[in-house]
Amino acid sequence: MNMPVLQTSIAASAPIESTGASVVSLPTVKPSYLTTRIVPKLKNAAANVLPPIIMLALILGVWQLLCMKPGATLPAPTKIWAEAKDLILDPFFVAGPQDIGLGWRVLVSLQRVAIGYGLAGIIGIMLGTIIGQSVWAMRGLDPIFQVLRTISPLAWLPISLAAFRDSQPSAIFVIFITSVWPIIINTAVGIRNIPQDYRNVAAVVRLNHLEFFWKIMIPSAAPYIFTGLRIGIGLSWLAIVAAEMLTGGVGIGFFIWDAWNSSRLSDIVVALVYIGMIGFILDRIVAFVANIVTRGTAAS
Repeated sequence: MNMPVLQTSIAASAPIESTGASVVSLPTVKPSYLTTRIVPKLKNAAANVLPPIIMLALILGVWQLLCMKPGATLPAPTKIWAEAKDLILDPFFVAGPQDIGLGWRVLVSLQRVAIGYGLAGIIGIMLGTIIGQSVWAMRGLDPIFQVLRTISPLAWLPISLAAFRDSQPSAIFVIFITSVWPIIINTAVGIRNIPQDYRNVAAVVRLNHLEFFWKIMIPSAAPYIFTGLRIGIGLSWLAIVAAEMLTGGVGIGFFIWDAWNSSRLSDIVVALVYIGMIGFILDRIVAFVANIVTRGTAAS
């Protein structure tokens, strides 16, 4: 009865002979450039591009349905395309002194913005630096700046027209006076928040005022300065559209006002799209420069 168990024990105790098999190592497959670089970038681009496209399609679809009803006062997207297709497809046409494409009008407005915003940036950073160095100047001028920055751009227009008696410098002044306040305030706050250790190091190495300004002040306050510059560029673009509606000329603001007087609602909608896109591009440009200068420390 115990014989099978004994045989099993003997068989289990017998040495196992080597079969001579060897382990074969498979060659490692290196990931290709397509899977490691191109595919992730495409996925990232799709994640950033597809959601806005889907939302835009939904908005246009709802807009089309609402404006197709009888008695709708606003034009539907299809009607806008039919009536203002030339403004969309050919923004740089010239058919007369005032009959020009929206591209040329935007360039005229951008020229005014560049002058007014450039002056606001230079003067705003200089004043903000001076005010940020003095506690008394900060306490005395900050309430005044907070009051002035809340004044509407259109409220400054009569003052500028009375002072300059010309539409071009008046529009530039409105841009300047509207956008300079956030630049001054943010620069002053940035200068005030420079760490005391930086000031101590500057005193130890005996930096002069100019060296302290370029090597300590500007790099330390750069995130605050570019925050003010980003706010300022948005206000500049808002101000020029409002100012051109009243001062005339060939800018994008006057085009909207003229289209309203001529009951061309489709042209106004197209101009609004242009304004929004240009404003977004301007903000992205300032943010891109800020990211380079501050090495990613500025808010994007």
